[in-house]
Amino acid sequence: AVRLAESGGGSIQTGGSLRLSCAASGYTGTFGCMGWFREAPGKEREGVALIRSDRTTRHAGSVADRFTISIDKVNNILYLEMNNLKSEDTAMYYCAAARTHFDVDVFNVRMWQFWGQGTQVAVSS
Repeated sequence: AVRLAESGGGSIQTGGSLRLSCAASGYTGTFGCMGWFREAPGKEREGVALIRSDRTTRHAGSVADRFTISIDKVNNILYLEMNNLKSEDTAMYYCAAARTHFDVDVFNVRMWQFWGQGTQVAVSS
C-alpha cells in the first residue's frame, strides 16, 4: 500500500523557517504529481505547492515568495521549505500524490489519490 509520512512540523515564531519532509513508499513507478496542502481550523483544505514528474512546480500565490517545494527522487522524499512564516500559515500540512501528471485544476483535492496523515505547523508572534 502507498504510504506518505510527513515530518518536520512544530511550533515556531513569526518570521522563522521550517522544512517539512514527506517520505513516500509502496508505489510502483513514478507519481505524476506530488504536493503539499494545508488545512487550518474551520477552513477548507487548500493547495500550497506541487511538483510534477518533470520537476516543474507551482506554488500558491500566498506562499510563492516564501515556500519552495523540492523532491529527492533517489530516496522518494518530498520537501517543503518554508521561510518567513506568518501566523496565517498555521495549519495541518498534508503531503499528497497523484498517479497522473496534470496541469489544470491542480489544487483540487479530488485530483489527488494518496494522502499522508499530516504534520502540524503552529506560528505565533
